[in-house]
Parts: sequence; structure tokens; C-alpha cells
Amino acid sequence: MRIRTIVLLLSCCMLVPVIAQTVKELQNQQKALQQQLKQTNEMLQQTKDSETATVNKLNLLHEDINTRKKLIVNIQSEINTLDGELQTLSDKRDELQRQLDAAKDDYAKLIRETHYADIQQSPMLFLLSSKNFQQLIRRVQYMRQFTKYRKEQVDEILALQAEIDEQNNKLSERRTSQSQALQKEQQAKDMLAADQRKHENMLAALKVTEKDLIKQQQQQQKRVEELNKKIDDLIAKQAKKDIALTKEQKLIAGGFEANKNRLPWPVEKGFISGHFGKHQHPVHANVTVNNKGIYLQTLKGAQARAVYEGEVTWCAQMNGSFAVIIQHGNYRSVYSQLKSISVKQGDKVKAKQYIGEILTDENEDNKTELYFQIYKDRNILNPSEWLAK
Repeated sequence: MRIRTIVLLLSCCMLVPVIAQTVKELQNQQKALQQQLKQTNEMLQQTKDSETATVNKLNLLHEDINTRKKLIVNIQSEINTLDGELQTLSDKRDELQRQLDAAKDDYAKLIRETHYADIQQSPMLFLLSSKNFQQLIRRVQYMRQFTKYRKEQVDEILALQAEIDEQNNKLSERRTSQSQALQKEQQAKDMLAADQRKHENMLAALKVTEKDLIKQQQQQQKRVEELNKKIDDLIAKQAKKDIALTKEQKLIAGGFEANKNRLPWPVEKGFISGHFGKHQHPVHANVTVNNKGIYLQTLKGAQARAVYEGEVTWCAQMNGSFAVIIQHGNYRSVYSQLKSISVKQGDKVKAKQYIGEILTDENEDNKTELYFQIYKDRNILNPSEWLAK
């Protein structure tokens, strides 16, 4: 029985920290999502001080809604994990109680089936009533063994009782955590519902001015296409020289390629506000947007940073903002819509090094957005597949 008890105690001690670690990981993810919500809220606060509906506000609300949905899923996972933990702790507590009851029964049986009463009544008389010296020695040994065994039984009962108390305390803590998680879930759902109502109202308001917005979108798309053509031409000229890459450039290219899905973001804070490739406009159902890069919206005053070490091969001003090309062997990263730049052609840069401040466009509701592209030779790539998740 003692072996079974020890195994049970060890299993209880080993199981709970593993589950608790899972809950801790979920809570850390919640903190990260809450931080994203805080950043989006800061971006909303940086928009023009008015109740006027804009595409920028709509996009920020859309990002807010998506993040809140992720937060709710995360909290629900925490609740499910806590449910499983509560059941496990309850089962272990019940099993310990059964072990305790069995230990008490064994102890009671031990007392009934021994000379314990005689010994308790008069230990000395029990010894002196021995018929001979050999029996006296045996009785002395018996008393010692009995006392030792009784102490072991008592210790085992006390250990089981202490473990049950500990399990009860853990159950109480988990029930409190579960209650808090349920409250967090309800709060997140309430905030999500409020954001969804705002989103629907803003979308309806933008539909009223749809013609003007489509015209603005077409003008913006035209400027982007001009930028894309300029960048494509520059990349094509530069790519012709890649045949003669130095050993160092080849090593950099290999390192860049090896870091696919792990490259740092070109902004420290923010989210992808415009995805790569063709997709429907967030407001105008009949308008298709075709991006040859991704847009990363961030906070006013934010800096763009290099995603990998390399050399600045081109930087210039275009359409009222700056753009920078950094070569990484036969790969290149492009950073556009910069207010100012802190590098020049020929500069060697390190990963995460600042290269310029991102433009805040007053005509676009104070939106601060970086246009980011990645090329391999002359081929445009999807940056989302290269940046860390």
C-alpha cells in the first residue's frame, strides 16, 4: 500500500505543474493580444479628431475585431484547460481520500488484532509476565517493531491528509482562476460586439460616399503602380549584376534564405493592413486591389528597420516620400513611404537597424503605413511568407 501511495503522490506533484505551465502560456498569449489591442487603440487615437468615417478607421476597427476574436478563442482554451485541470485535481483528491480511508482501516485492524491494549494498559507488566528470558527478549523486540510500524502507519496517514489538504487548496485556486477567465471571456465578447456595431455603422456611412472613395482609391492605386514600375526597373538593372556575387554576398543570400518565416518585421509595432496579391477592397465590393508587397500600419513617428544585414543599393524621393532598396546577395528588400531616411547608397546595414522614419499621411486620416517588398533576383515574393509570425 505504501508503494501505491508514493506513486500516487509523485503523479500528483508531476501532473499539476505541466497543466499550470499550459495555462501560463495561454495567459502570456493573452497579454500579447492585449498589447496588440492597445497598439490598435493608439492608432485610432492618432487618426483625425472627428467622428467622420474613413477607410483608415474602418481598417483599424477590422484589425481590432480580428484580434478580439483571437483573444476570445485563447480565453476559451484557457477555460477548457482549467476545466480539465479541475477534473484531474478532483480525481486525484478523491483517490487520495480512498487511500487515506484504507490506511485508517488498516491501522484500526492492526490495533484490534494485536496486544496493543495489553501493552497500553501496562507495558512493564506485559514484559514482566514473560515465562522465561527468551520470551522477554522476544517481547522487547516485538514492542520495538510494533512501535516502529505504528509510527510508519501514522506518518503515512498524516502524509495523505496533508496531500489532500494541498489538493483542496489547489482546487480552490483553480476555481478562482476559472471564474476570472469566464469574466474575461464575457468582457471580451462585450467589447467585440461593440466593435462590430461600430464597424457596421462606419461601413454603412462609407457606402454613402462610395463614388468619391473609389476615385481616391484609383488615384492611390495609380501612384502605387508608378512606384512598383520604378522599383521593378531598378531591381531588374541591379539583378543583372548578381551573376558576379562575391563570396560574402553569397553567404548573406544563404543566410537570408535560411531565415524564411523568421525574419524580423520591418516595424517594431503594428499589423499587416494590406496583404500581398489580389484581394477585394475592404469597403468597395467591386474594386480589386493588387499589391506587390504588404502594407504595415504602425504608430506615428515609427522607424522602418532592415529585416536582414545587407547593403543599401538605392534610396531616393518619389511622390513626396522616400524609398530604400537593401541588397542581401541575390535577395532585396524594399522600404517605401518613408518621411525621411537615415542611410545612403553604399551603406552596410545590420538586421533591425533603423533606416528611416515612416510617413504619416495627413490626407489619409493620419495613417502611418510602410510599404514593404521582397525580391529574389527579378521575382517579387510574398513578404508574409518570410517574416516571423
